[in-house]
Amino acid sequence: MPSTSADLMSQTIDRFWETIPPFWHRVRAHIRQLAAEQFDISVEQFHILRNIRRGRGSVSELAEAKNISRPAISQSVDVLVNKGLITRTTNADDRRQVRLALTDSGNSLLDAIFDNTRQWMTKILSPLSNEELQTLTLAMEFLRKTQTA
Repeated sequence: MPSTSADLMSQTIDRFWETIPPFWHRVRAHIRQLAAEQFDISVEQFHILRNIRRGRGSVSELAEAKNISRPAISQSVDVLVNKGLITRTTNADDRRQVRLALTDSGNSLLDAIFDNTRQWMTKILSPLSNEELQTLTLAMEFLRKTQTA
């Protein structure tokens, strides 16, 4: 048991690095494998679909969110348009503005990936007791608070 506040902080940070990045790596690996094997899309394409669903509806917004070039995003967008997962709509008043939107197929694909990942995570977390799950949920709420601090 840590004897000081500084010791407790140090132990907490150590546990964070021992736990969160490896777990997130497992989740990402699962999504990567699922996206590639079952849905024939790359992780980058998955992230584009997810960001469009979250309201980022232009190549510029996607490039800014991912911190990559507009041409790189445009190439991935072209592939997703050709696969029928997103649409481009040109603004009638300003033809330079092109909005991106998910098609029904794009939404269905994301839903399937999220549903599969939720089932996979349920399996991983199932050995935990209800008390442990509540503690984990509470700990994540505490972490969320630090994001706005």
